[in-house]
Amino acid sequence: MLELKSIDKTFNIGTINENKLFKDFNLKVGKGEFVSIIGSNGSGKSTLLNIICGSIREDSGEILIDDENLKKIPEHKRYKKIGRVFQDPKVGTSPNMTILENLSMAENKNKSWNLTRGINKKKKEAYREMLSEIGLGLEDKLDDKVGLLSGGQRQSLALLMATLVPIDFLILDEHTAALDPKTADIVMQITNKIVREKNLTALMVTHNLKYSLKYGDRLIMMHKGNKVMDKSKEIKKNLKLEDILDKFYEISIEVGNSL
Repeated sequence: MLELKSIDKTFNIGTINENKLFKDFNLKVGKGEFVSIIGSNGSGKSTLLNIICGSIREDSGEILIDDENLKKIPEHKRYKKIGRVFQDPKVGTSPNMTILENLSMAENKNKSWNLTRGINKKKKEAYREMLSEIGLGLEDKLDDKVGLLSGGQRQSLALLMATLVPIDFLILDEHTAALDPKTADIVMQITNKIVREKNLTALMVTHNLKYSLKYGDRLIMMHKGNKVMDKSKEIKKNLKLEDILDKFYEISIEVGNSL
């Protein structure tokens, strides 16, 4: 279980641009729960993910994973339990390495870096089989450099790499925002398949309201560092677009965003 307790975070303290984003913010996410997070720009969605991962430090409060306090655990060590996929398809993969090399590197996460002459043939076949399941033809491009792939192919590879070794949490930071609608749909289907098959606890920030309704067990809407909507299980399952659109429109207009 992931738990955030009494989180405070203020940016630009003591300046004219001081912004107290989180004040006594609390959140519990159960094991195996898939949470979609939406909200107005500047609502704290991505900051929340950064605080969990340790790339931004909270001013006060506690972050607990299975009752272990992450306060003194640096960002790189948190990724032993966390996989993350970013908005930019270029992040999370190495463009000058082949797909095979990228997957091999990802599978070595949390292991010692022992040099070898090559890659086991059985391992290569396992990668090919895994890639064939996502239906993008990557199984025939194992020796191609990742920099030559399309955005959708690269983001799908980043998803596979983030979840190749056992993790407890998958963090998705608007990972379809830079993709065209058709490709985004494919990446979301792959995302859902991976989360369900691996029984991952996942937090997905998205600007796509339809995705927030279609995917996940729980929907959270954020505004100015607060949860203004939190729907789960059967209530979330039965939500319609119009059920959240009015509230989303209201908070977006309040902070000067357009829809």
